[in-house]
Amino acid sequence: MGLKDRLEDERLATTAANRTDVGHWRRRLLEEVNLDELALLGLPQRRARLEKVTGHIVGREGPVLSAAERTALIRRVVDEALGLGVLEPLLADESITEIMVNGPDHVFVEREGRVERIDTTFATEDQLYQTIDRIVAQVNRRVDESSPMVDARLPTGERVNVIIPPLSLVGPVLTIRRFPRSYTVEELAGRGSLDTATGLLLAAFVRARLNLVISGGTGTGKTTMLNALSAFIPEHERIVTIEDSAELRLRQEHVIPLESRPPNIEGEGRITIRDLVRNALRMRPDRIVVGEVRGGETLDMLQAMNTGHEGSMVTVHANSPDDAVYRLQTLASMSDVKLPFDTIRDQIDNAVDAVVHLGRGPDGTRRIAEIAVVGERRRERLALRPIMRFEAEPLGPDRVVRGAFRHRPLPVALATRLFHAGEGIPPLFGVADEDAGGRGPATENGVVG
Repeated sequence: MGLKDRLEDERLATTAANRTDVGHWRRRLLEEVNLDELALLGLPQRRARLEKVTGHIVGREGPVLSAAERTALIRRVVDEALGLGVLEPLLADESITEIMVNGPDHVFVEREGRVERIDTTFATEDQLYQTIDRIVAQVNRRVDESSPMVDARLPTGERVNVIIPPLSLVGPVLTIRRFPRSYTVEELAGRGSLDTATGLLLAAFVRARLNLVISGGTGTGKTTMLNALSAFIPEHERIVTIEDSAELRLRQEHVIPLESRPPNIEGEGRITIRDLVRNALRMRPDRIVVGEVRGGETLDMLQAMNTGHEGSMVTVHANSPDDAVYRLQTLASMSDVKLPFDTIRDQIDNAVDAVVHLGRGPDGTRRIAEIAVVGERRRERLALRPIMRFEAEPLGPDRVVRGAFRHRPLPVALATRLFHAGEGIPPLFGVADEDAGGRGPATENGVVG
C-alpha cells in the first residue's frame, strides 16, 4: 500500500470517528430505553435489547454508515452502556491473560506470556475515569486524589488495580489480571511446564501430606500450579483455601474458600489474610491452602504446618528455592509476635518439606524451573537439595526456549516417608546414596519445541 492510499484510509477513519460519537449515542440510548424493564432481564437478553434499540436510533437519526461501521458503532455503544466500554472485547478474548491501560492512549495486553500493544484506545481521559469509577463502585470503593490506589475485582473474577495522578505521571493506570484457567497436571505436562515423571512425584508429595511452598516471580503460573496440585488432595479431607482474590477452583466436595476484604470507603471493615489464617485454625481443617503469603500471616501459616496440618500449600514471590526460604523468614518476622530469627528459622525448618520453583522463559513459556526438598534439617539453616531442574539450551534465532528436565535421586528420609505413605517413586528419580547425590538422566519430553 502506497503513502497516498494510507493517507486516504486515515482520512476515512477520522471522518467515521467524527460522525460516530459513542458518548452521544449512549446518552440517546439511555433516554429511550426503559431502565426498569431492562433490570428484569438477564445479561444476554439485556444486551440483545440494547443492541436492537441502538440500531433503531442510529438508523433513524444517525449518519449514513457501511454495514461494518454500523455494527461496530452499535457494539461500542452497548459496551459503553452495559459494561466497560472499549475493554469489553478484550475481556471477551480468552487468549488475553492481562490488560494494561497506561493512560487513555496506550493499551497493552498479554497473550501466551508476551506483552504487546494494541490499537484500542479510550476516546478521552474522562472516558477512562468513567470506566474506572464503574469498576470500583461495584466493590463499594472510590478512587480520587485522597485515595489514588485501589484494588478491586470484577464480578467475573478478574483482579483489578488502579493508580491515578498525582502518583501516576502518565494519567490513570488500570491493570486487569484475568481469572486463570484451571489446568490439570497432565495438561501442564503437555504444554511443557513439567515432565511426566515430575508430575507423578508431585502427586505423591501431595498425597503423602508434604508441606509444599510454590515460589516464583510475577506471572510465572504459581496459582495455576497450586490449583493443579490441589487435585491430588483426597476427596474426604476438609480443605480451607485463603486468598486475596478467590482464584483457586478446587474440585473436592469439602472445600471452604475464604477471601480477604479491603477497607470500605470509611477505611473500616478490613479483613486480612492473617485474620483468615487464624480463623481457619478454628475450623478443623485437614489442610490449609494459602494463595500467597505476603506478611505476618506467614508465621501463623508455619505454625499451622507444625501443628497437625501437614499437606498444606502456599505460594510466595521468590527468585529461587533458597530465596523462597529466606523470604519466608523475612515475612514471618513482620508479624506482631516478635521472635528471634533463630526461632523463625526453626519454624521454617520443621514446616517446609519441598519448594517447587517456577520460572518464565524469554518466549513467555511458564514451567517448573527447579524442585528442592529438605535433604537435611540443621539448626544453622535449612539444607535444600535439588531433585529436579530444567536446564535450558542457548536461545536460537526463533527465540524459543528448549531444554530438558534433569532429575536427581531423593534423600533417603524423604523416600522413606513416601514409602510409609504407600507412594511410589518414579524410576527417573530413585533414592540417593547417603554419601552421594548423582544426577539423573534427562527426559525426552522435557524438550520444548
